Amino acid sequence: MRKFSVFALAKEAMKSHKGWEKQWDNPEPRSSYDVIIVGAGGHGLATAYYLAKEHGITNIAVLEKGWLGGGNTGRNTTIIRSNYLYDESAGIYNHAINLWEGLSQELNYNIMFSQRGVMMLQHNVHDCQVAQRHIHANRLNGVDNQWLAPEEAKDFCPPLNISRSARYPVMGAALQRRGGVARHDAVAWGYARAASDMGVHIIQQCEVLGVKRDAKGAVTGVDTSRGAINAKKVGVVAAGHTTQIMDMAGVRMPLESYPLQALVSEPVKPVFPCVVMSNTVHAYISQSDKGELVIGAGTDQYTSFSQTGGLHILTHTLEAICELFPMFARMKMLRSWGGIVDVTPDRSPILAKTPIKGLYVNCGWGTGGFKATPGSGNVFAHTIANDEPHKINAGFTLERFRNGRLIDEAAAAAVAH
Repeated sequence: MRKFSVFALAKEAMKSHKGWEKQWDNPEPRSSYDVIIVGAGGHGLATAYYLAKEHGITNIAVLEKGWLGGGNTGRNTTIIRSNYLYDESAGIYNHAINLWEGLSQELNYNIMFSQRGVMMLQHNVHDCQVAQRHIHANRLNGVDNQWLAPEEAKDFCPPLNISRSARYPVMGAALQRRGGVARHDAVAWGYARAASDMGVHIIQQCEVLGVKRDAKGAVTGVDTSRGAINAKKVGVVAAGHTTQIMDMAGVRMPLESYPLQALVSEPVKPVFPCVVMSNTVHAYISQSDKGELVIGAGTDQYTSFSQTGGLHILTHTLEAICELFPMFARMKMLRSWGGIVDVTPDRSPILAKTPIKGLYVNCGWGTGGFKATPGSGNVFAHTIANDEPHKINAGFTLERFRNGRLIDEAAAAAVAH
């Protein structure tokens, strides 16, 4: 059997692309570009794509330390939803869902988007009150969400245990039918191929070592492991490593980095029809098209750049899954993994200009980054192209941590993911 690296698999998947051999032979960077995007994950590649498609800027370099989609984009649990409480959050995530729904057709690449529904369980009176508050707020913002009684929740997801004798009995659930899942790495490959078709250079194995500035402080480019590259605009979209890159530019970021873990089971025949999340026991689960149960945990309690995390977190998560779905108690786990998430004080992203001319940053998504991928890339491209935010990301400023205009989705979220 032939053995492939992740990058080799990506190359195999993209061989149908006309001109692929030339573009994806990891070309040497030019001496200068109009825009540099740091980070070839979903958000960075989406930003490059929309800069080219909607703003006519194609002289772009997307720089990646490793391989495209090899960071958090390839390490998440594929969940997509937009049922957030506050206006700003609902706006960006619903914008993303609107784009998700036509993305396979737009990119001509099957991202395996499946709107199977996201159901969020409630286990006590307080949970139920908070969930119904979310439902009403969502409807005011044009976001679909509905309340289910325990019996309705079980009808929607038959494996769910709604016994009243359970340690955390299910008292109801909030269901967003437009939510679902997509193939995470396919999203990166689809955006990469489409951006490449329009002339964007995606340069892998190219680590950013410094951010160059002129005498007036404006950005003039970056120093990399493959030489200096000049540009008047630099967008930093490097989940898990934003603080390190922004330090190179002399910008202190209000971020902390935490490990976030997940795991999958052995594959079984289709048995789980949707996505189920529970904040009280903090676990979430869906089933992939390969048959694996995809199980996710909360963030570790300590800050770290590790991509492993604490074993006790996974143990707690599996105990919770067995409580909610006793039929899975004998399932074997195949593998686990971890990503690094950047978290802001109000658990909402920063999607904005910085005080440095020509420097823009997209970070702080915490556990919600994958859901927002197309919406984030779309409005970040607008911000870079026009040097002004789109109305959808106008509230996600860096300055809000100075003036106190926090979004504070952390206090409002029905579940961390």
